[in-house]
Amino acid sequence: MIARKQTRQVLVGDVAVGGGAPVSVQSMTITKTADVEGTLAQIYALAGAGADIVRCTCNEPEAAEGLARIVPRSPVPIVADIHFQYRLALAALDAGVHCLRLNPGNIRKPEHIKAVAEEAKARRVPIRIGVNAGSLDPALYEKHGGATPEALVESAQRELAYFGEVGFDDVKISVKASNVPLMIDAYRLLSETVDHPLHLGVTEAGPPPQGIVKATAGMATLLAEGIGDTIRYSLTADPVEEARAGRQLLEAMGLRERKGLDLIACPSCGRAEIDVIKVARDAQAALDNRNLPIQVAVMGCVVNGPGEAREADIGIAAGRRRGHLFIKGQVVRVVPEDEMVEALVAEAEALVKEGLEARLAKADSGAAAEAEADRAALLEQKGDDPNAVEQRVELIKKDLR
Repeated sequence: MIARKQTRQVLVGDVAVGGGAPVSVQSMTITKTADVEGTLAQIYALAGAGADIVRCTCNEPEAAEGLARIVPRSPVPIVADIHFQYRLALAALDAGVHCLRLNPGNIRKPEHIKAVAEEAKARRVPIRIGVNAGSLDPALYEKHGGATPEALVESAQRELAYFGEVGFDDVKISVKASNVPLMIDAYRLLSETVDHPLHLGVTEAGPPPQGIVKATAGMATLLAEGIGDTIRYSLTADPVEEARAGRQLLEAMGLRERKGLDLIACPSCGRAEIDVIKVARDAQAALDNRNLPIQVAVMGCVVNGPGEAREADIGIAAGRRRGHLFIKGQVVRVVPEDEMVEALVAEAEALVKEGLEARLAKADSGAAAEAEADRAALLEQKGDDPNAVEQRVELIKKDLR
């Protein structure tokens, strides 16, 4: 288990952030907030994909009016994203939002910042200080010679000081950058400096897959160090991909209980008798929308497949034009190759519904023997070393003598 740094806790609606609460997933709508029905549809899609909190832009009066209609119907807490116009922050509070995001880089007048903080305090609504390397206050940029970790953290501290003048400390903080090493260093410094909960993200990460790689590199590094209380993937893509990626990251790191599918597959080798990539894709497509909280394995051969994937809840391996369906490494059924995916899906659903012991008790009595016969035949046909690894090793030894 990852030992997480203890931070204060704030409540965004009914979602606790920090203070030992589970790391939460956030995303942001890309609709016009004034389009109430369109925005609500996207919020519901994000919630279904794993988002615990959703942010909506509040960039015009019509957006604030839209928020007033959206908040009561939203399945998750709503954060209003504010830039430049502090009066829109006040309007968003009137709309009933559960949190504000303020950018210190473009709302700079102390009296405006404190006016928003005073109103948020009166309504018990938290604020995220959202520092961004791309919109850093020019004075701080000049002082530090660029968007350095120290500049980003000082921006957050300056905002905290304004909040402190009016007795407001219900705060979470982000110090995002599109440069991954800068982002990591900034959050490390911030974590050493404050005990407020931290919102992690690599801003403007770009489209998948590059964007997912960049964001994961930054956030996973920090999460593994115990830093971070809530996360957001900032992708140039359908925001549902952000929510899904966030949930998958937290599940993969053991920071959230598995809620969705985890499909693993072998990279294939000389022994494989099927197109592993195609079967894995077909299985992923068939299982993705079923929300089964299990690990599923697709393996290319029956020689090592069930053994290598014995920790998977369920899996299938191919051999001699047949598929060996196994649960926790125990073969329970042998099916024709063209029925592999269909059988895998049916067994996965039954496993989730009935439980491990019940499904093992219903295993076909001759499945294990059939599987062993297929395994032996494949070994005899292709040998112990189908990739000729030992020949290569001997060649290397000869060359280096």
